[in-house]
Amino acid sequence: MKNKFSKTVQIAIISVYLIFLAGSVVRMTGSGMGCPDWPKCFGYYIPPTSEEQITWKPNSEFKEGFIIIKDETLFVAEKNIKTSSEFNKNNWANYTKHDYAKFNKYHSWTEYINRLSSVLAGFVFLFLIYGAAKFWKTDKRIPFLAFTAFFLMLVEAWLGKTVVDTNLKPTIITIHMVIGLVIIALLLQLKFNLSDRKKIYRYNAVFNKLLIVSVVFSLIQIAMGTQVRQFIDEQVKQLGFENKNYSLMDPSFKFYFHRSFTIAIVLVNLGLFYLNQVKNLGYKLVNWIVLLIFIETITGILMYYAEFPIGTQAIHLLSGAILFGLQFYLWLQSKKTVSN
Repeated sequence: MKNKFSKTVQIAIISVYLIFLAGSVVRMTGSGMGCPDWPKCFGYYIPPTSEEQITWKPNSEFKEGFIIIKDETLFVAEKNIKTSSEFNKNNWANYTKHDYAKFNKYHSWTEYINRLSSVLAGFVFLFLIYGAAKFWKTDKRIPFLAFTAFFLMLVEAWLGKTVVDTNLKPTIITIHMVIGLVIIALLLQLKFNLSDRKKIYRYNAVFNKLLIVSVVFSLIQIAMGTQVRQFIDEQVKQLGFENKNYSLMDPSFKFYFHRSFTIAIVLVNLGLFYLNQVKNLGYKLVNWIVLLIFIETITGILMYYAEFPIGTQAIHLLSGAILFGLQFYLWLQSKKTVSN
């Protein structure tokens, strides 16, 4: 039973990282408002594939809840209707949650796939809490961690809706991202409790404290990164997606902080690498952490100096999330009390 549940935990971790990947592709392509409503897309369970589907036209049928764009405004069908030769506003209600009234089928389907990844993860989490409940009598920490992670997934779903309803409000996006990282931490704690708790690792006080600093620094950097990303999104809205390469011509203070803070992160993690080698602590995850730091730095440089090469934003965001997970798991390992 323990081995099966451990595999479920691993699948849950992968599913959350797939959400991070899908979300990063959404941000990279500017598809955050590809669907103006939630959980449907223009009132459809499966997104529209042509502008004709969301455009008012005479002598046509529209089901209740369908959303159309007319005169650069969103309208919602209040009931099942068949249009006449002229637009009857009495059959439609203004969509009041936001005023973003654009359609791009590629953006709609990119956002839809992002939502599908969350739905699939939701089913995985149902299996997770089902399996965790069986540990209630033997180890209450396991169901507690699993049910907390499941609850936060529900919060994430609500935040996803709020992100759309507020037209990508920066604060909500940041909270959305941070809670996702908290879910990763809970799942990694579950994994550690199931398969790694009995293993003994060498303990070094300086290494452990420096690792705590690295985890906190990564959280700060990721949170700030979402703010920088939002600044870029705002610039893209003004300049147009085709002029995305100009979005950092006049960057804000947050960008400079995000860029300069990378130096502190590199130094802290190089310090971990140095201590691991000199003290012969034997933590293999440190090497992966250094590699991810390198990837983060290179993709950050490419985005700024090479005008956002395709894929760099997704790699940058996903590697940052994985970096946080590895640092957190390494911290769990480094708490073991065999002195060095």
